[in-house]
Amino acid sequence: MDTDIPEGMGCGNWDIMAAVGLDDTVECRFWAWQTSTGWWDCLTFQIWDDSQWLQNFRKCKATFLELCELFSPALKPRNTKMRAALTVEKQVAIALWKLATPDCYRSVRNQFGVGKSTVGTAVIQVANAISDVLLSRVVTLENVQVILDGFAAMGFPNCDGAIDETHIPNLAPDHLANQYINRKGYLSMVLQALVDHKGRFTNINVGWPGKVHDTRIFRNSRQFEQLQEGTFLPDQKITIGDVEMLIVILGDPAYALLLWLMKPYTDSLDSSKEQFNYRLSKC
Repeated sequence: MDTDIPEGMGCGNWDIMAAVGLDDTVECRFWAWQTSTGWWDCLTFQIWDDSQWLQNFRKCKATFLELCELFSPALKPRNTKMRAALTVEKQVAIALWKLATPDCYRSVRNQFGVGKSTVGTAVIQVANAISDVLLSRVVTLENVQVILDGFAAMGFPNCDGAIDETHIPNLAPDHLANQYINRKGYLSMVLQALVDHKGRFTNINVGWPGKVHDTRIFRNSRQFEQLQEGTFLPDQKITIGDVEMLIVILGDPAYALLLWLMKPYTDSLDSSKEQFNYRLSKC
């Protein structure tokens, strides 16, 4: 049966047509706003030099392509009946642009010629890929002896790292805002990091509200459990004078003094304590 459908028929009338059995004669087609992708497809990906990539994506194009190759299995595009999937390169570019700039989703959408929800999806999927694929390759203890030698050369023997925390400004739910106000008076989330002698992350713990004290965060971390159990670092001791010394990490006065965690002296200092504090602070 042929059925003529008036051009001005509203969207709500499609339901009526389905109810009376006329839907078989209607071809269902999906649509999307027409957008321009020329900025990314032509200008950015084909013409920009490394200085422009570094300025806007915080990495050169070669590093960007290496990331895309690493993330490819996790971000493999799948076409749907609605539209062709974004390439891995475009997904990673959208996420990096959003993470590197203060632009809102609407602005990123216009920049890359995609929908606003597509921007959100790309950011989440790439963030998951970073966590699942990249984190273990970048944040790692690697060769402990190299780290020990590095700190020894700086003046502190049998040391495997320095630990501290930094506050990342962020927004917080209105009903929990007071939990995110840190001691400096702004909303933040805490990143705890252990770094080696070159300042490279070897362990991280992120997510605590800014109001929480450093010691509480540390004692509730998986790293603390492993250090207490003796599974995080090798059982390698040295003897200094008549004292047997475990491999240690270094912290500021906010941390508790432990067999495997050294902190500065805070009481009256003689020359030997001043020298100790100087070396610890340097490392």
